[in-house]
Amino acid sequence: MTKINQLRSASWGGARLVLTVILLSAAAFASGGKLSRDLKDTTSGNDVDVIVQYRVAPTSAHFGRVTGRGGSMKRDFRGAVKGAAFRVKASDLNALANDPDVAYVSPDRPVNAAALPNDLYDAAVTASYAWGLHYDGTGIGVAVIDSGISVGKDFKNGPGSRVAYSQSFVPGDTSTADGFGHGTHVAGILGGNGSNSSGPGYIKEYQGIAPNVNFVNLRVLDNTGSGSDSAVISAIQTAISLKNQYNIRVINLSLGRPPYESYTQDPLCQAVEQAWKAGIVVVVAAGNMGRDNSFSNNGYGTINVPGNDPYVITVGAMKPMGTANRADDLIATYSSKGPTLYDHVVKPDIVAPGNNVISALSGTGAALFTTASAVPMQAYINNGSSAASSTYIMLSGTSMATPVVSGAAALLLDQNPLLTPDQVKAKLMKSAAKTFPTSSSWTDAATGITYVEQYDVFTIGAGYLDVQAALMNNDLVPAILGNAKSPAVTRDSQGNVVLVTDLSVLWGNSVLWGNSVIWGNSVIWGNNTSGQSVLWGDSVIWGNTSATGNSVLWGDSVIWGASKTTTETLSVMWGEN
Repeated sequence: MTKINQLRSASWGGARLVLTVILLSAAAFASGGKLSRDLKDTTSGNDVDVIVQYRVAPTSAHFGRVTGRGGSMKRDFRGAVKGAAFRVKASDLNALANDPDVAYVSPDRPVNAAALPNDLYDAAVTASYAWGLHYDGTGIGVAVIDSGISVGKDFKNGPGSRVAYSQSFVPGDTSTADGFGHGTHVAGILGGNGSNSSGPGYIKEYQGIAPNVNFVNLRVLDNTGSGSDSAVISAIQTAISLKNQYNIRVINLSLGRPPYESYTQDPLCQAVEQAWKAGIVVVVAAGNMGRDNSFSNNGYGTINVPGNDPYVITVGAMKPMGTANRADDLIATYSSKGPTLYDHVVKPDIVAPGNNVISALSGTGAALFTTASAVPMQAYINNGSSAASSTYIMLSGTSMATPVVSGAAALLLDQNPLLTPDQVKAKLMKSAAKTFPTSSSWTDAATGITYVEQYDVFTIGAGYLDVQAALMNNDLVPAILGNAKSPAVTRDSQGNVVLVTDLSVLWGNSVLWGNSVIWGNSVIWGNNTSGQSVLWGDSVIWGNTSATGNSVLWGDSVIWGASKTTTETLSVMWGEN
């Protein structure tokens, strides 16, 4: 991943004009456009190993123009690509790129063994498409309500910090730094700029989805990851009051607790609804209870509060499977599943990468920093040591998937600041990728338990986040036509499970959102995904039982409740293979 170009727009009378260059002349292909961005830090006096790709099938004459300037050929790639590998002087890079037959020049980047951690979430959701259009969240404020943000290089823009405001709601502790390590990691996924992993000799840049957003840091979790409803509600209230001052358009809530009543009564749900109605997109973690079989329900009905609220965007976690291509991605078995208790709302709304995600570390003294979460420096520094990084760690959970979606929301708002929260939610859900396997499984090596996952509406919602598809989608339903509340389900007189029709909801109109668009039968309701004994057991989903668990609110990447084993806790925090 490379740092995006920060030169992105011009201002004219208060309106931002994004300029697109369409002239494909030799001048338009000047060195800045044909040199990869990670060559920009190359010291002029050094030799650099590069791969040169040509617009045409290269001949010896093309290669001779490189060697004639003192370069040396390392490898001829004409059997595979139109290019070759050369060693050239850094001072000759611009001249090389100005060759009209040269298409692109990039470093001869080192590759590492697959066992080294990778940073694949941005590729899985096609975030680079937005960066190529110079959408990076500039001017968008995001309130991260979590364990605090420890400001480091990844959260700065030059000498200035992008953390515009900080406040603690932790009783007796006014510090807004992150002693737990959760909030900083979340913020890095959402909007870190990767500065701690970029520069000469670096091979990877851990950049977030919207790397130029401004943060409002509202700390509600203490150094053990615990908090309270009142702290979160106070933070939400503060975000609403600061909305205009800091242009807060998104709230990220990578936290939760079990439900104890309908969302219509739950105070956390009522708070997030007020933020939504104030014009703020609220993105919430689904929870990590997908393996919970306490009620013989295979993890169904385990969505956390306030992710059970139909207004907000609730996010489940996918596993990138060690590749940048999402085609092989699988659902994480710990990702909580719907429908919600009491109200039977279809959740999660969308899924995004959340497993083994590398992001910013608040400091090696953070509670979450252990040998299990440590990232070796050689994962992002060429010839780096195997010692643990002091700036990045790897964590897993729906907490990590949530800021991926929050970042995507910021990109949409960067593209069109007039979007309402309902329009953002509708765009993200409608454009989500909907190709999944029928089922998958994962075996916990420590316990020997195999978890089998079905890809139904209560597991993957409307599908897998796709930033490119969302930005390309031109559908814009007028806000006056309805809201984007997640639908509820019920059982008809024949016992079939059906969506509850609500014409005030954007997709309640079959003409606008027909089943083939969002709730496509072939994707969501296939015969292999709706086993009666699993989904619709009366004592599981439709009964009057309530979830049990600790009433304390916590960062959900580490929760399983006091009744869960240490093995289960670690397998969520440190991910699945």
